[in-house]
Amino acid sequence: MNDIVPPEEATADTRPTIPMLAGRHKRVYAGHPWVFSNEIEMTAELKALPPGTVVTLTDAYERPLGTAMFNPRPLICARVLDRDPDAVIDADWLAARFAVAMNLRDRMFDPPFYRMVHAEADGLPGLIVDRYGDICVVQLNTAGMNALAEDIVAALQQTLSPTGIVLQRDGAARRMEGLDNTAADIIGDLPSPARVLENGVEFLADLSAGQKTGWFFDHRENRARAASLAKGQRVLDVYSYLGGFGLTAAAHGATDVLCIDRSEPALEIAEQTASAAGTADKCRFEKSEAFGALERLGKDGERFGIVIADPPAFVKSRKDLKPGARGYRKLARLSAALVEPGGILCIASCSHHMDAASFAEQVQRGMRDAGRSGRILHAGGAGPDHPVHPNLPESAYLKCLFLQLD
Repeated sequence: MNDIVPPEEATADTRPTIPMLAGRHKRVYAGHPWVFSNEIEMTAELKALPPGTVVTLTDAYERPLGTAMFNPRPLICARVLDRDPDAVIDADWLAARFAVAMNLRDRMFDPPFYRMVHAEADGLPGLIVDRYGDICVVQLNTAGMNALAEDIVAALQQTLSPTGIVLQRDGAARRMEGLDNTAADIIGDLPSPARVLENGVEFLADLSAGQKTGWFFDHRENRARAASLAKGQRVLDVYSYLGGFGLTAAAHGATDVLCIDRSEPALEIAEQTASAAGTADKCRFEKSEAFGALERLGKDGERFGIVIADPPAFVKSRKDLKPGARGYRKLARLSAALVEPGGILCIASCSHHMDAASFAEQVQRGMRDAGRSGRILHAGGAGPDHPVHPNLPESAYLKCLFLQLD
């Protein structure tokens, strides 16, 4: 096996070669971007490779499958970067991928506020780039992308010349890769809070210390759908974060909006957004734990024309499936009880381990527990700037149901 060289200097002649076990290459050959640790012989030599090493992947007969980044620690030990076994993974290679991803988004969205890179679906496993006009927020979720940080910055500067770049180095995905969580690196200028334009509304967001990259672009179309139903309605937005659903509804004619979240900083920013938008007189913000707030509102006899329940992931791993399913059922029960007859329940799950059919079943059970019936108006997911890899169903993580309740 070859000595390790930096990613930007590695070629097919100098980087390590990793053969898959006999018969285990078929899934990767068909287009799947992941290799699992039980699909290769994890020798002591492979275990000694630095996490994130760029390697040449072959089948058991030394026929090349492509260029990948390798980490001996997690179950997903290799992620395919390029089907060309001679690809050089450097700033120019990254810039070419960025240009393709950005050009696609620019065809769909104006102004440029969107997810620019969505990991495997854009051929960049473990990398997230969200664009906020002239600012890019980057999540380095794998050891390979973490090792390419300088090249990623150079490629972004080459592709769109941002005035500010935030490199996020925290989260559960990094821990699975054996990486430490560290403070974000800020390159250039970063306004605090920053502007986010979506569905005709100007929001504010903390792009360095907020959740994930600071905003959740994946719900753009679901927020627009909820807002289209909001005129003249009372709206409850639970797990509201920066008020994406609730404040969009307020801008589109809702008469009264209550945003509930347990993050006081997020609610303070949401309140600033409402004031700037001229909707503060009909928006209220409450710091509270969601289930407790829903139960209290139910006991108080509150009813809303639209109830939005968009929680964080209840199922973060397969072992969480049963308790997570109970959580979604309870959330549906408490939320449905607050919807006035003929009103709308919008409920979502971002747990990729909870498939769409299982989620819909738990929502149906929760509605039944609340003594409610109704109909599904729309079953959606993430917007088109969050594409799904055709060989990776896990990338279709977001489920969002709109129901009218009797």
